[in-house]
Amino acid sequence: MKLAENERIDDLQCDGLKIIQDKSLYTFTSDSVVLANFVKTKKSDFCVEVGSGSGVISILLSAKSKFQKCLCFEIQEQMFNLLNKNISLNNLNEKLVAINDDIANFDKYIKSGEIDVVFSNPPYMKEDISRNQNQVRDIARHSSYLPIQTLCSVAGKMLKVGGKFYVVYTSERSAELIANLLSNNLQPKKMFFTENGKGRVVLVVIEAVKGGKSGVTVLPQLTTNDKDGKYLEILQTKYVK
Repeated sequence: MKLAENERIDDLQCDGLKIIQDKSLYTFTSDSVVLANFVKTKKSDFCVEVGSGSGVISILLSAKSKFQKCLCFEIQEQMFNLLNKNISLNNLNEKLVAINDDIANFDKYIKSGEIDVVFSNPPYMKEDISRNQNQVRDIARHSSYLPIQTLCSVAGKMLKVGGKFYVVYTSERSAELIANLLSNNLQPKKMFFTENGKGRVVLVVIEAVKGGKSGVTVLPQLTTNDKDGKYLEILQTKYVK
C-alpha cells in the first residue's frame, strides 16, 4: 500500500496487525490501548465505535475480543480516509464498516436498541484549554465537538437492554461522566483509574450496562508510565499482545 506524505506504518504487536498513522494529524495514545483491552465482546455481537480516528481500537478488538461486525463512526474526513486504509491494510472489510457522519445521525444506519456493545475514547478537553491550529487535532481533543451528554444519550439509544457501553475519560470529569451515564439508563458496573507514574490519576475507564442493577466494582488502579513518562512494559505484555 502506497503511503502519503507524513504517513507511517506501525506494528500493533498483536496478531500481525498494523496501523497507518499520519503524524500531521492525530496519533493514538495509551488511552486507546487500555480501552481496547478492557472492552469485552462475543462473536455474535454487533458493535459501534464512536469517534474511531485511525481505527486502532476496533482493529485491536478484532483480534483480542471477537465480534460479528462493528460500525466505526468518524466525523472527520481525513481521519475517515485513514480509517478506511487501515481496515483494508488488515483485511477487515467484512468486519469493520467505516461511516463518515455525525453520531447523532446513527438512526440512518441502525435502529434504536439494536446494538450489543458501544465503545468510545471521546475528546475530553474543556473549552478553556488552549486550541490547536491543526483542526483535526483540535476536534480530536476538545469535548465541545462531542459533548459527554451527547455521547451518553446516543449510546443509551443505540444499545439493547443489557448492552454494554465502554468509555475512557479524563478522571477530573468522572462525576460528570457518571451523572450522564445514569441519566441515560446506563449503570456503571466496572471501573478503574489510570495513573501516570508521577502519582497523578489521569483517566477513568468505565463499563456501563443499559438497564443494569446498581452496584459497581472498582478495579485496581493501572500505572501506564514510569517517572520519565515512558510507557511501562505492561502496555506491551498485558495490554497489547
